[in-house]
Amino acid sequence: MTAIILFCLLSLFLVVGKLLRANIPLLQRLYLPSSVIGGLVGLILLQCFPNLLPADVTKYMTKLPGFLINIVFASLFLGMVTPSVKSIIKTAFPQLCFSQILAWGQYVLGLGLAGFILTPLFGINPAFGNLLEIGFEGGHGTVGGMASTFEANNWSEGIALGYTMATVGMILAIVVGMILVNWANHKGYVSQVVPFSRQDKLRRKGFYKQGEMPSAGRQTVLCDSLDSLAWHIALIGLSVALGYIALTFFQQMEIKMFPDAAKRVFAGFPLFPFCMIGGLLIQRGMQKIKQDHLIDHAQMQRLAGAALDFLVVSAIATIRIEVVMQNWLALLLLVLCGVTQAVLMLLFLAPKLFKNAWFERAIADFGQGLGVTATGLLLLRTVDPESKTEAATAFGYKQLFHEPFMGGGIFTALALTLVFAIGWLPVFLISLFFTVIWGAIAFWIIRCNRKENA
Repeated sequence: MTAIILFCLLSLFLVVGKLLRANIPLLQRLYLPSSVIGGLVGLILLQCFPNLLPADVTKYMTKLPGFLINIVFASLFLGMVTPSVKSIIKTAFPQLCFSQILAWGQYVLGLGLAGFILTPLFGINPAFGNLLEIGFEGGHGTVGGMASTFEANNWSEGIALGYTMATVGMILAIVVGMILVNWANHKGYVSQVVPFSRQDKLRRKGFYKQGEMPSAGRQTVLCDSLDSLAWHIALIGLSVALGYIALTFFQQMEIKMFPDAAKRVFAGFPLFPFCMIGGLLIQRGMQKIKQDHLIDHAQMQRLAGAALDFLVVSAIATIRIEVVMQNWLALLLLVLCGVTQAVLMLLFLAPKLFKNAWFERAIADFGQGLGVTATGLLLLRTVDPESKTEAATAFGYKQLFHEPFMGGGIFTALALTLVFAIGWLPVFLISLFFTVIWGAIAFWIIRCNRKENA
């Protein structure tokens, strides 16, 4: 009964969110996703009526994001044909450089602010600094996936703070991003923008026109043997299983190698980075036996998108307002640092780093750096709706190298554990080192661009 109530409630929030988005012009102008709107509706409802739901329903709702993020990451590489390394490097290396500076810089800013200022002044946990990258670059799913890490290190408040950062980051990514898009359109840096005033009603509401509805994917197996959707869900399940086996292996190996250790790296390590590796292994295995045509990436994207929408609505609805209010000033400072860094990088680094379509390429990473990948793609489609530039290709190729490590990848998961295990300062210095390295690479790319243009 608990599962039924939870499923029906989250479905209600999503439908209400979609109806509000379709009928309120302000929400359309803000381009807010229906999952965010529905989550805010749920948050208000549960705050106003705290005893509305049985305790076990609320408990499972708080655990749901940690499960759903495994589905999102497991499907990341399933059905995706990896292009040649040479073509990836040529197209995506400057894009990777930009996104790496943004992500590592968030650790430098966050941990530096927390360690040097907020902890001495307010006694805030130094791991607070990790929330900038976890919430902005990672998003709701990453926070949910790392809930076990927060709890294993006796800082469950970090979950509510992380969800808050992710929600604020997604909203600011869209609001500030659209301001930058209008600025770029006014300056003549982009030419494909369709202003809100010129959009038809269906596009504003978020609906396709009849006859222009795209396919959600290809069926790769006959339904009389196994439903195609069930087949793709099963492959995701196997990817999660491989990830679980790998995580368990590392946990047991760590116990055997360091039986007397006071702190363990993999004790509270999240599952989702290993699910991503599990999906990659299955994809590579299917390619080896020449059966990869049985995996359709479009279907995987729809499954991941559905999981992400339910994840976001449940994550926002269960934010603990009392924890947020206790730390509002620290959160505000963290948000200001993150947004300022992203805006400055877009305005001053991107025009020099990218040889062409600099704004299109930068706005995609801006959206991802504050929100999630889908936010970056939304902003990119706003300035390049017909993909006339190489921005979409570069952004997609970059993900192959960026996602496994940052924004919910291996280092995102490891960094929080390391802060609790060895302290914030070593992690801050590691982040500073890599920020400098990628900054030097960016400087080299800029010099090469100048020589070509000379």
